[in-house]
Amino acid sequence: MQAMDRYFLESTTAGGSATLKGPEAHHLIHVMRGKPGTRVVLFDGSGREFPAVIERIGRGEVQLSILGRQEVDRELPIHLTLAVALPKGDRQKWLVEKAVELGVGRLIPLGTLRSVAQPVAQALARLQRSVIEASKQCGRNRLMEIAEPQSWPNLVDTTRDIPIRLLAHPERGTRASEPDKEPRALPGAKPPDSVLLAVGPEGGFSAEEVALAVAAGWHAVDLGPRILRVETAAVLLVAMVTQRFAGR
Repeated sequence: MQAMDRYFLESTTAGGSATLKGPEAHHLIHVMRGKPGTRVVLFDGSGREFPAVIERIGRGEVQLSILGRQEVDRELPIHLTLAVALPKGDRQKWLVEKAVELGVGRLIPLGTLRSVAQPVAQALARLQRSVIEASKQCGRNRLMEIAEPQSWPNLVDTTRDIPIRLLAHPERGTRASEPDKEPRALPGAKPPDSVLLAVGPEGGFSAEEVALAVAAGWHAVDLGPRILRVETAAVLLVAMVTQRFAGR
């Protein structure tokens, strides 16, 4: 049976009915051509799903009856935070979409010495909308948080209690001279409660930024001999960590 379309419910429902407004209502009415009797799935970001049926379509809103409530957990067994110096333009949206799909719990826009994009409130609001769209597509019932931007020194200073902190940083020269050497292993054998990952801008972290992090207990991870774009490095690092610590 084909999966029902999913829509984000901005306000949690306590009764037997719900109302979709704004972009979600527009999508259901004008894109999906929903009509009374159409069944959908609603989610409110709390971890719950609500099977529902359209009762009435008004001007810019959809009234639905709730058919049930269920907890559906599609989250990782660890809390994963990704701090990243955002790339320019549409590459930001792509990065956010993939972070949501891979299970990242929190994304922190990062300010570094070589950052090229300075996230403003309007841009962050657009990224939050991308979180909702990606969550609808991939089935997550909890929204990835888009946190307030932080500078690199502040992030290093305020996250010392997180057990595993990894930053993407190539060990240039090592691989060329020792082609058979294994990439630096990810630390820790036991799955941690939380992991913090950091990916720098085009050109990477400066030597001073790396030294600051290493002195605070961060581990540098070499992602290979090729130069990766910011969003590619972020996806690869997240995938490596989820495979190592979450098994999925």
